[in-house]
Amino acid sequence: MPPPRERVVLATRRGARIVRTRVEVEEQTAVGEAMVRGLIRAQLALALRMAAVVVLLVGLMPLLWVVAPAAGTARLWGVGVPWWILAVAAYPALLAVGVAFVRAAGRNEQEFADLVDDRWP
Repeated sequence: MPPPRERVVLATRRGARIVRTRVEVEEQTAVGEAMVRGLIRAQLALALRMAAVVVLLVGLMPLLWVVAPAAGTARLWGVGVPWWILAVAAYPALLAVGVAFVRAAGRNEQEFADLVDDRWP
């Protein structure tokens, strides 16, 4: 019969560090407030980036008609192409930006929750 397995430990922890980040946030200490401010800043930066994408998508359309006037006068099924873009194509683009925003905001919040989690890895 083989000898019983033995656990080999290279180093022992003398004093496990107590992770108090959740307490810091709940008690609204200076550290907790800084963490929450960081989350708010990250969410604000994300919102501003997504707003810039929407402004570019919608704002560059008039520039397209100036650069390519034929595209502005083209018709598809009796309706002008600019109306098709504004009335039909804009909504899937806005939906895609919205979905991307919600996913990225969720990632920000999950990273914050992981940071605040009291469990030691």
